[in-house]
Amino acid sequence: MEYTPQRPKVSSNENRQPPAVALSIAGSDSSAGAGIQADLKAFHAHHIYGLTAITGIVAETPLLVNSWKAVSPELLYNQLECLLKAYPIKAIKTGLLFNADLIEVIVKILSRHPDIPLIIDPVGAASSGTDFVDTAFQESLKRDLFPLATLITPNLQEAQSLSNHSTSSLTTLATELAHTYQTNVLVKGGHSKRDQNARDVLSTPGGQTEEFILPRITGPDYHGTGCTLSAAITARLALGSPMITAIKDAKQFLHDSIKSGHTWGDIHALNTFRNS
Repeated sequence: MEYTPQRPKVSSNENRQPPAVALSIAGSDSSAGAGIQADLKAFHAHHIYGLTAITGIVAETPLLVNSWKAVSPELLYNQLECLLKAYPIKAIKTGLLFNADLIEVIVKILSRHPDIPLIIDPVGAASSGTDFVDTAFQESLKRDLFPLATLITPNLQEAQSLSNHSTSSLTTLATELAHTYQTNVLVKGGHSKRDQNARDVLSTPGGQTEEFILPRITGPDYHGTGCTLSAAITARLALGSPMITAIKDAKQFLHDSIKSGHTWGDIHALNTFRNS
Protein backbone atom coordinates (compact mmCIF):
# COMPACT_ATOMS: atom_id res chain seq x y z
CA MET A 1 0.00 0.00 0.00
CA GLU A 2 1.42 3.37 -0.98
CA TYR A 3 2.46 5.57 1.92
CA THR A 4 1.02 9.11 1.81
CA PRO A 5 2.01 11.47 4.63
CA GLN A 6 -0.90 13.31 6.20
CA ARG A 7 -1.05 17.04 5.61
CA PRO A 8 -1.37 19.17 8.74
CA LYS A 9 -5.00 20.30 9.22
CA VAL A 10 -5.46 24.05 9.09
CA SER A 11 -8.58 26.16 9.48
CA SER A 12 -7.18 29.64 8.82
CA ASN A 13 -3.94 31.52 8.43
CA GLU A 14 -4.24 32.70 12.02
CA ASN A 15 -4.46 29.15 13.41
CA ARG A 16 -1.97 27.56 11.06
CA GLN A 17 0.96 25.94 12.82
CA PRO A 18 4.44 26.10 11.24
CA PRO A 19 5.83 22.79 9.96
CA ALA A 20 8.33 20.73 11.88
CA VAL A 21 11.96 21.51 11.03
CA ALA A 22 14.75 19.05 10.16
CA LEU A 23 18.40 19.66 9.24
CA SER A 24 20.56 17.81 6.73
CA ILE A 25 24.35 18.06 7.01
CA ALA A 26 25.67 16.66 3.74
CA GLY A 27 27.21 17.30 0.35
CA SER A 28 25.54 18.95 -2.63
CA ASP A 29 24.87 16.65 -5.60
CA SER A 30 24.58 18.59 -8.86
CA SER A 31 22.34 15.86 -10.33
CA ALA A 32 19.96 16.26 -7.35
CA GLY A 33 19.59 12.50 -6.97
CA ALA A 34 21.50 12.17 -3.70
CA GLY A 35 22.95 14.37 -0.98
CA ILE A 36 21.37 17.61 0.20
CA GLN A 37 18.98 17.76 -2.75
CA ALA A 38 17.61 14.25 -2.14
CA ASP A 39 17.21 15.03 1.55
CA LEU A 40 15.23 18.19 0.85
CA LYS A 41 12.93 16.31 -1.54
CA ALA A 42 12.24 13.65 1.10
CA PHE A 43 11.67 16.30 3.78
CA HIS A 44 9.26 18.20 1.53
CA ALA A 45 7.31 15.05 0.68
CA HIS A 46 6.73 14.59 4.43
CA HIS A 47 5.72 18.26 4.92
CA ILE A 48 8.92 19.02 6.80
CA TYR A 49 10.72 22.36 6.52
CA GLY A 50 14.25 21.35 5.54
CA LEU A 51 17.44 23.18 6.50
CA THR A 52 20.87 22.46 5.02
CA ALA A 53 24.47 22.71 6.14
CA ILE A 54 26.54 21.89 3.06
CA THR A 55 29.80 20.00 3.61
CA GLY A 56 30.99 20.07 0.00
CA ILE A 57 29.99 20.28 -3.63
CA VAL A 58 30.09 17.32 -6.01
CA ALA A 59 29.86 17.72 -9.79
CA GLU A 60 28.22 14.47 -10.81
CA THR A 61 25.48 12.51 -12.51
CA PRO A 62 24.23 9.09 -11.40
CA LEU A 63 26.81 7.58 -13.78
CA LEU A 64 30.00 9.43 -12.81
CA VAL A 65 31.68 11.90 -10.48
CA ASN A 66 33.44 14.68 -12.37
CA SER A 67 34.97 16.62 -9.47
CA TRP A 68 34.33 17.59 -5.88
CA LYS A 69 35.47 20.01 -3.18
CA ALA A 70 34.82 20.12 0.57
CA VAL A 71 33.92 23.38 2.31
CA SER A 72 36.17 24.85 4.98
CA PRO A 73 35.61 23.90 8.63
CA GLU A 74 34.88 27.57 9.36
CA LEU A 75 32.11 27.73 6.76
CA LEU A 76 30.48 24.55 8.06
CA TYR A 77 30.73 25.83 11.62
CA ASN A 78 28.99 29.08 10.67
CA GLN A 79 26.19 27.27 8.86
CA LEU A 80 25.47 25.02 11.84
CA GLU A 81 25.83 27.74 14.44
CA CYS A 82 23.34 30.12 12.85
CA LEU A 83 20.78 27.42 12.02
CA LEU A 84 20.75 25.84 15.48
CA LYS A 85 20.33 29.25 17.10
CA ALA A 86 17.47 30.34 14.83
CA TYR A 87 15.25 27.29 14.26
CA PRO A 88 13.44 24.74 16.48
CA ILE A 89 15.11 21.74 14.85
CA LYS A 90 13.38 18.44 15.64
CA ALA A 91 15.82 16.02 13.97
CA ILE A 92 19.20 16.07 12.21
CA LYS A 93 20.77 13.75 9.67
CA THR A 94 24.28 13.59 8.27
CA GLY A 95 25.37 12.32 4.87
CA LEU A 96 28.70 12.77 3.11
CA LEU A 97 31.09 14.60 5.46
CA PHE A 98 34.33 14.41 3.41
CA ASN A 99 37.03 14.69 6.09
CA ALA A 100 37.90 14.46 9.78
CA ASP A 101 38.15 18.25 10.17
CA LEU A 102 34.48 18.63 9.24
CA ILE A 103 33.50 15.82 11.59
CA GLU A 104 35.31 17.65 14.40
CA VAL A 105 33.19 20.75 13.76
CA ILE A 106 29.95 18.75 13.72
CA VAL A 107 30.82 16.96 16.95
CA LYS A 108 31.74 20.23 18.67
CA ILE A 109 28.37 21.80 17.85
CA LEU A 110 26.00 18.81 18.05
CA SER A 111 27.38 17.68 21.41
CA ARG A 112 25.66 20.82 22.77
CA HIS A 113 22.30 19.50 21.51
CA PRO A 114 21.97 15.94 22.83
CA ASP A 115 18.17 16.27 22.88
CA ILE A 116 17.90 16.42 19.06
CA PRO A 117 17.75 12.97 17.39
CA LEU A 118 20.77 12.44 15.12
CA ILE A 119 20.60 10.02 12.20
CA ILE A 120 23.98 9.20 10.65
CA ASP A 121 24.17 7.83 7.11
CA PRO A 122 27.89 6.87 6.98
CA VAL A 123 28.42 7.73 3.31
CA GLY A 124 31.98 7.29 2.08
CA ALA A 125 31.56 6.79 -1.64
CA ALA A 126 29.29 7.66 -4.54
CA SER A 127 27.09 4.97 -6.05
CA SER A 128 29.22 5.28 -9.21
CA GLY A 129 32.20 4.04 -7.18
CA THR A 130 34.17 7.20 -6.32
CA ASP A 131 35.67 7.18 -2.82
CA PHE A 132 35.58 10.50 -0.98
CA VAL A 133 37.10 9.57 2.39
CA ASP A 134 40.27 8.15 3.95
CA THR A 135 41.30 6.18 7.03
CA ALA A 136 41.46 9.27 9.26
CA PHE A 137 37.87 10.07 8.32
CA GLN A 138 36.67 6.55 9.19
CA GLU A 139 38.39 6.62 12.57
CA SER A 140 36.97 10.05 13.43
CA LEU A 141 33.50 8.97 12.33
CA LYS A 142 33.56 5.93 14.61
CA ARG A 143 35.38 7.49 17.56
CA ASP A 144 33.82 10.96 17.66
CA LEU A 145 30.51 11.13 15.79
CA PHE A 146 28.92 7.71 16.36
CA PRO A 147 28.64 8.26 20.16
CA LEU A 148 26.19 11.11 19.40
CA ALA A 149 23.96 9.02 17.13
CA THR A 150 20.35 8.05 17.68
CA LEU A 151 20.47 5.83 14.60
CA ILE A 152 23.21 4.77 12.15
CA THR A 153 22.10 3.56 8.70
CA PRO A 154 24.93 1.75 6.84
CA ASN A 155 24.30 -0.36 3.76
CA LEU A 156 25.74 -3.89 3.67
CA GLN A 157 29.15 -2.85 2.33
CA GLU A 158 29.45 0.06 4.78
CA ALA A 159 28.45 -2.21 7.67
CA GLN A 160 31.12 -4.73 6.68
CA SER A 161 33.73 -1.97 6.55
CA LEU A 162 32.71 -0.48 9.89
CA SER A 163 32.75 -3.86 11.62
CA ASN A 164 35.76 -5.34 9.75
CA HIS A 165 33.49 -8.33 9.22
CA SER A 166 32.94 -10.05 5.87
CA THR A 167 29.64 -11.73 6.74
CA SER A 168 26.62 -10.94 4.58
CA SER A 169 24.23 -11.51 7.50
CA LEU A 170 22.39 -8.24 8.07
CA THR A 171 21.33 -9.35 11.55
CA THR A 172 24.88 -10.23 12.61
CA LEU A 173 26.25 -6.94 11.34
CA ALA A 174 23.46 -4.83 12.87
CA THR A 175 23.75 -6.57 16.24
CA GLU A 176 27.54 -6.26 16.34
CA LEU A 177 27.56 -2.58 15.37
CA ALA A 178 24.75 -1.68 17.78
CA HIS A 179 26.67 -3.33 20.61
CA THR A 180 29.99 -1.74 19.63
CA TYR A 181 28.65 1.81 19.30
CA GLN A 182 25.79 1.54 21.82
CA THR A 183 23.17 2.99 19.53
CA ASN A 184 20.47 1.84 17.12
CA VAL A 185 21.82 0.50 13.83
CA LEU A 186 19.81 -0.16 10.67
CA VAL A 187 21.75 -2.26 8.16
CA LYS A 188 20.24 -1.84 4.70
CA GLY A 189 20.18 -4.83 2.38
CA GLY A 190 18.50 -3.20 -0.59
CA HIS A 191 21.50 -3.62 -2.90
CA SER A 192 21.99 -7.31 -2.04
CA LYS A 193 21.01 -9.41 -5.03
CA ARG A 194 20.84 -12.65 -3.02
CA ASP A 195 17.47 -11.85 -1.49
CA GLN A 196 14.25 -11.69 -3.52
CA ASN A 197 13.01 -9.11 -1.02
CA ALA A 198 14.44 -5.74 -0.01
CA ARG A 199 15.29 -6.47 3.62
CA ASP A 200 16.73 -4.15 6.29
CA VAL A 201 17.53 -5.09 9.88
CA LEU A 202 17.43 -2.80 12.92
CA SER A 203 19.30 -3.69 16.10
CA THR A 204 19.18 -1.86 19.41
CA PRO A 205 22.12 -1.60 21.85
CA GLY A 206 20.35 -4.21 23.97
CA GLY A 207 20.35 -6.74 21.13
CA GLN A 208 16.68 -6.58 20.10
CA THR A 209 16.22 -6.82 16.34
CA GLU A 210 13.46 -5.92 13.90
CA GLU A 211 13.23 -6.77 10.21
CA PHE A 212 11.69 -4.52 7.57
CA ILE A 213 10.78 -6.39 4.39
CA LEU A 214 9.20 -5.30 1.12
CA PRO A 215 9.25 -6.99 -2.29
CA ARG A 216 12.34 -6.20 -4.35
CA ILE A 217 11.60 -4.06 -7.41
CA THR A 218 13.48 -5.21 -10.49
CA GLY A 219 15.01 -2.47 -12.59
CA PRO A 220 17.88 0.02 -12.48
CA ASP A 221 19.95 0.74 -9.37
CA TYR A 222 18.75 4.18 -8.40
CA HIS A 223 21.16 6.89 -7.26
CA GLY A 224 20.48 8.25 -3.76
CA THR A 225 18.37 5.49 -2.22
CA GLY A 226 20.38 5.54 1.02
CA CYS A 227 20.16 9.32 1.33
CA THR A 228 16.43 9.25 0.66
CA LEU A 229 15.73 6.50 3.18
CA SER A 230 17.70 8.15 5.99
CA ALA A 231 16.12 11.53 5.21
CA ALA A 232 12.63 10.01 5.29
CA ILE A 233 13.41 8.40 8.66
CA THR A 234 14.64 11.78 9.90
CA ALA A 235 11.44 13.41 8.71
CA ARG A 236 9.24 10.88 10.47
CA LEU A 237 11.23 11.27 13.72
CA ALA A 238 10.87 15.06 13.42
CA LEU A 239 7.11 14.51 13.25
CA GLY A 240 7.23 12.51 16.48
CA SER A 241 6.99 8.94 15.18
CA PRO A 242 8.57 6.13 17.24
CA MET A 243 11.71 4.62 15.72
CA ILE A 244 10.07 1.42 14.39
CA THR A 245 7.19 3.34 12.81
CA ALA A 246 9.57 5.93 11.33
CA ILE A 247 11.66 3.25 9.63
CA LYS A 248 8.64 1.32 8.39
CA ASP A 249 7.03 4.42 6.87
CA ALA A 250 10.34 5.61 5.38
CA LYS A 251 10.95 2.25 3.76
CA GLN A 252 7.49 2.34 2.17
CA PHE A 253 8.19 5.87 0.93
CA LEU A 254 11.45 4.72 -0.71
CA HIS A 255 9.73 1.65 -2.18
CA ASP A 256 7.09 3.86 -3.81
CA SER A 257 9.77 6.27 -5.07
CA ILE A 258 11.66 3.42 -6.76
CA LYS A 259 8.51 1.84 -8.18
CA SER A 260 7.54 5.05 -9.99
CA GLY A 261 11.05 6.29 -10.82
CA HIS A 262 11.96 8.69 -13.65
CA THR A 263 14.08 7.83 -16.71
CA TRP A 264 15.91 9.98 -19.27
CA GLY A 265 17.87 7.62 -21.50
CA ASP A 266 20.58 6.06 -19.30
CA ILE A 267 19.77 8.37 -16.38
CA HIS A 268 17.37 7.18 -13.70
CA ALA A 269 16.04 9.06 -10.68
CA LEU A 270 13.74 8.37 -7.76
CA ASN A 271 10.23 9.81 -7.94
CA THR A 272 9.64 11.57 -4.64
CA PHE A 273 6.57 13.41 -5.92
CA ARG A 274 3.64 12.12 -3.92
CA ASN A 275 0.61 10.63 -5.71
CA SER A 276 2.31 10.71 -9.11
